[in-house]
Amino acid sequence: MSLSAPIKVAVTGAAGNVGYALVFRIAAGQMLGAGQPVHLSLIEIPPAMRQAEGVAMELEDCAFPLLDGIDVTDSAEEGFDGVQHALLVGSRPRGAGESRADLVGSNLPIFRSQGQALNARAADDVRVTVVGNPANLNALIAHRHAPDIPASRVTALTRLDHNRAVSLVARTAGVRPDQVADVAIWGNHSATQYPCLAHATIDGHRDWPLFSDQAWIEEQFIPRIQNRGAEVIEVRGASSAASAAVAVTDHVRDWHLGTGGDRTTSMAIVGEGQYDTPPGVVFSFPVRVRDGEIEVVSGLQLTPFDRRMVDVTGKDLLELRLTADAFLS
Repeated sequence: MSLSAPIKVAVTGAAGNVGYALVFRIAAGQMLGAGQPVHLSLIEIPPAMRQAEGVAMELEDCAFPLLDGIDVTDSAEEGFDGVQHALLVGSRPRGAGESRADLVGSNLPIFRSQGQALNARAADDVRVTVVGNPANLNALIAHRHAPDIPASRVTALTRLDHNRAVSLVARTAGVRPDQVADVAIWGNHSATQYPCLAHATIDGHRDWPLFSDQAWIEEQFIPRIQNRGAEVIEVRGASSAASAAVAVTDHVRDWHLGTGGDRTTSMAIVGEGQYDTPPGVVFSFPVRVRDGEIEVVSGLQLTPFDRRMVDVTGKDLLELRLTADAFLS
C-alpha cells in the first residue's frame, strides 16, 4: 500500500504529562489515520529540552511505521515551520491566589509569540488546536496574533469535557459510550461551561429517564462535569493527562477526517454570535465536521434554562476577552 505524504504535526509542551501521553498516539496513527505518515515537531522551553530529547528517543525506540521523522526544538519559529497541525499544549495555569488579570498576563506572552510564529512559518492549510489552559483565552490570544490564519482554523479543546459528559451518561444509563449521541458542551472550558443534554439521545432515542430528570441534571450531572478536572486533581494529585491526550486525539481526528453522517461533537471556535453568544470570543458549540470544515449545528431550540446557562458562560468568556483587550491595547 502506498502511503500519503507525511503531515507535519507540532506539539508544544511535548515533554509535559499531556504532551508525553499524546505524541505516541499521534505516531501510532490514532489521530490522523492508520495510513497517514506523520513528522513530529516537539517544542519545549529551554529547561525541558533534555526531557524532550528523551521523548524523541522513546518515539524512535517504538519503531512506529508511520513516524517519518522527529524534530526537537526550543524555537517556535523552527518548530512551526511548515506545520499542518499545531497542538498548543504548553501553557501556564492559574496559580494559588492569582487573579484573572494575572492569568491573562502570564499566558499572553506565550500565545502571542506562538501565534506570531505560526503566522510567519506554518503551512497555508495549518489547523491550530489549543489545549493548554485557559484554552479558550489562549486560543483567542493566538488567533489575534496570527492574522493570516483564518479564524475557522483556530480551535480550543472542549472534547475532554464532551467525553466526560458522554461517559457519565453512559455509566448512569448502563449503556456503552458509543450508544450516547448529541451531548454538547457550550462555552468556556471552565467551571462555567454548560454540559447540555437537551438534545442528547441513547440509541437514537430520548425516552430515557435521566433526560427528563432535571434535578439529576442540575444537581449532579452539570456540576460533576464542570468540576471533573478538580476532582481528578484531588484524587490523583495531578491534573488530567492521559484523558486529555485521548481528547486531543479525538478532536483532531474528527477535524481531519470528519465526524461522519449526522454525528456531532463539541469544539470551541472563534464565535460569530451564533445562538446570541458574544461574538469574537472562543466559544464551544455542538458541531459537525465535513471536508475539514467545522459547522455549528443550527436550529437547536434552547429552553429558558439552556439560555441562562449559555449566557453565564458567555459572560465569563466576554469578561476574559475584555481583560485580554486591556493588556493588548
